Amino acid sequence: MVEAALGELAASKRTPIAVVFAGGTEKLPAGGEASFGDIPVRTGADPRAVLERALVELAPDAVMDLSDEPVLDARRRHELASIALYRGIAYEGADFRFAPPPRPRLSTKPSIAVIGTGKRTGKTAVAGFAARVLSDAGRSPVIVAMGRGGPEEPEVLRGDRVDFTPHDLLALADSGKHAASDYIEDALLGRVPTVGCRRCGGGVAGAVEISNVGRGVEIANDLPGDLLLLEGSGSAIPPVHADVTGLVVPASCPEEYIAGYFGPYRLLLADFVVVTMCEYPFGTLSQVSRITDRIRTAFRSTIGPGGDEGEIQVARTVFRASPTRSVEGRTAFVATTAPEPAGEPIRRFLEEEHGCRVVGISHALSDRARLEKDLDVIDRREADVLLCEIKAAGIDVATRRALDAGIEVVYMDNVPVGVHGDDPAEIVRAAAERAVQRHRNGHK
Repeated sequence: MVEAALGELAASKRTPIAVVFAGGTEKLPAGGEASFGDIPVRTGADPRAVLERALVELAPDAVMDLSDEPVLDARRRHELASIALYRGIAYEGADFRFAPPPRPRLSTKPSIAVIGTGKRTGKTAVAGFAARVLSDAGRSPVIVAMGRGGPEEPEVLRGDRVDFTPHDLLALADSGKHAASDYIEDALLGRVPTVGCRRCGGGVAGAVEISNVGRGVEIANDLPGDLLLLEGSGSAIPPVHADVTGLVVPASCPEEYIAGYFGPYRLLLADFVVVTMCEYPFGTLSQVSRITDRIRTAFRSTIGPGGDEGEIQVARTVFRASPTRSVEGRTAFVATTAPEPAGEPIRRFLEEEHGCRVVGISHALSDRARLEKDLDVIDRREADVLLCEIKAAGIDVATRRALDAGIEVVYMDNVPVGVHGDDPAEIVRAAAERAVQRHRNGHK
């Protein structure tokens, strides 16, 4: 039947050039098949490695999947599809077709992408952290961020020159802009030049339907700086080439998001992974161990320009609230997107490390109606400072209420701190070195 199917493909002018044997020998003669007619068969202990080698050597236009259960279940199919997409080749079968997300090479500077498995993974915090680490190391990074609330035309914010005040951000909100957009948070907390872009739509492998990121990268090329940080949005990947990619994975991430769907594609793209929120209530020790083991044992490409893919680097981290100004001796109310079980660790850290007294916490920055009620404490002047994240309704609701009540607003960063001996700063610095080398060598 396989040989007949290959003949029908050829008759439809989709000429098969090789067959990768993925398993299942019950319908083959003893010893298997060396070829189907004139079409050679490639076999090996690991069909993933066999497929990748065939793709690199033969450069086909597409991979046609003629398999079925039980030889390839849904997870293994997605893994093979991920390898094809990673190599820039479409993967299709009886009722599906997956195309590689377009990633044209537009940056004239070395580049690092920061992508995630989904929303609320900590991408923006990691990107801002990376910008500060690289600045401290003597580099001049520029962030290009995309978001569903980004500007119609790419917008430059010079976070390295301007100190944005709460009144400035509220003025942005009053002008009709999303003043808590990721690029604004990046500029204020990363303290580097930032280009804000927007996107709409997100495919299963991370492609975006519409964006102005390409234009944003062109603008970033002309800004002073020696490296671009390309920040993803949700599970969407920046639609431009990156020399190095970092993947942000929360400790609570379902295993299937890593091992199934197109998790393997994101792991193939990734040179390093930052596992975030490695503590209760986000992830137990066993969850952190399982997700880390799954990442470290993922299939890795062994073929490619430079041959430097190697073992994926992993940094396990927790986020720690960091006010942008001293709040020592102050009475604070906190507004955050963190879930309620995280309230006590946040309170304890702010009081012990930053010397303030926390009189209340709202976890409703993403719920405007609930946030409005939580902020009644501001009107009662039980706090003399609002500690707030630059997210969701942090500007148009929380900042506005505090300023109207004559309460000072101090914004908070979420800084990834390594645990179990891991050092996220070291991984960021190494990623920059690799990006420079790959950019110089024209690495794919």
